[in-house]
Amino acid sequence: MSRLDKTLRSIDATVESGPFAPSWDSLQEYEIPEWYLDAKFGIFIHWGVYCVPAFGNEWYPRQMYQRGTPHYEHHLDTYGPHTEFGYKDFIPMLTAEKFDAGEWAELFADAGAKFIVPVAEHHDGFAMYDCSFSDWTATKMGPKRDIIGELATAVRNKRMVFGLSSHRAEHFWFFDGGRTFPSDVQDPANDGLYGPAEPAAEDWHDSAANPPTPDFLDDWLARTCELVDKYQPQLVWFDWWIGNAGFVSHLQRFASYYYNRGAGWDKGVAINYKYEAFPKGTAVFDVERGQLSEIRPEFWQTDTSVSRNSWGYVTNHDYKPVSNIIHDLVDIVSKNGALLLNIGPRADGTIPEPEVEMLLEIGRWLKVNGEAIYGTRPWHIFGEGPTKVPTGAFTDTKRQAFTQEDIRFTTKGGPASAGTLYATVLAWPEDELVITALAGQTIAGVALLGHDGRLTWSSDAEGLHIRMPAQKPCDHAFAFRITLE
Repeated sequence: MSRLDKTLRSIDATVESGPFAPSWDSLQEYEIPEWYLDAKFGIFIHWGVYCVPAFGNEWYPRQMYQRGTPHYEHHLDTYGPHTEFGYKDFIPMLTAEKFDAGEWAELFADAGAKFIVPVAEHHDGFAMYDCSFSDWTATKMGPKRDIIGELATAVRNKRMVFGLSSHRAEHFWFFDGGRTFPSDVQDPANDGLYGPAEPAAEDWHDSAANPPTPDFLDDWLARTCELVDKYQPQLVWFDWWIGNAGFVSHLQRFASYYYNRGAGWDKGVAINYKYEAFPKGTAVFDVERGQLSEIRPEFWQTDTSVSRNSWGYVTNHDYKPVSNIIHDLVDIVSKNGALLLNIGPRADGTIPEPEVEMLLEIGRWLKVNGEAIYGTRPWHIFGEGPTKVPTGAFTDTKRQAFTQEDIRFTTKGGPASAGTLYATVLAWPEDELVITALAGQTIAGVALLGHDGRLTWSSDAEGLHIRMPAQKPCDHAFAFRITLE
């Protein structure tokens, strides 16, 4: 019996042991863990071989084999023909000689992150972990280190939750361009890296198009369950192509396996999915580079990057302003969501200096205002103000700038009519802040987080009026603690 067959038998034995069976009805019994509901802010890490060319974005490995693209032309001009220098030849340049998992974890803790999600394997098929089903791994090539294992230990040492992502599903067709002209993708010796390289469907989001083969699906399931067993992640993030109809039964088997393992560890675990890959209530919905316009009753997440143009390291990043990221965090949390913010280290294992500074700036803001973020729940409305946030993926750069009239609400310790309400205004009002949603509400006290002095305030039929102090307690956004009676 092959290793794969043994692994699949072991997986099915765990699935059969319960309490979760591989069916959507059974998986509806899943409950999102409290740590996730409370955490609100995590760090995503796109680090892999694609950071070596540092051109375009993390899809360089696909685009370099797509004739007519800037990536293809850049590759020819810089490295020569694809038969002589292919994607595999970048692997020795992923040296990681300056990678220190402990330093990374300390930075993430200083940034105020509560959970960390490195990419275990991207679409390119190179495993950044100790994968027993491949020789194309970071433990055997390039860094010759178990990157995911080192990060798991360091993250937990800093009392953060460790998760990981798998983008293995898209590997089925990722290198298909290399089949259309002479390239190293066509060399059978490289099949372990380049994979099936089956022709991609014109519409990737057509769930019926180009279904993966049974062999690929079994390999995907075995690899993903191995990640669970070796690293015990409390969050597993998937990209969109698991929504292909061919994955359904294997997704059900994976989810029941993972949830059963989590129950055995006595740890709360979660799966992220996009679009409609999972039915509502069976995992945690994730919106790529986008948000929601209203409160979603079910907890959800945004994943986005510090950069507008890439997830992995490139030499020409178009970075977002830190204020935009913090404003998005506040908006997302007010709507019952969490933010997973991505960075992209260099090939040597260093995190680019602008990204370090961005994370530290977010951390400084959270040290003052984290009380209005961590452990909160949505109020009966998410906020007020004129600025509209569009719903859906790939909209995170489309909204207008927030104003001093844009306020977002979170709450702790009571029903909507009592307890502690946090009102975070997304630009500094020069004289007075008026919160119209609190018109007619009985208010016992008002404080500005980070401000030691007493505030002058009053309430009437128009709302809560707060006289702003002379000095800002921080930058970017300003959270008021309001005690409701």
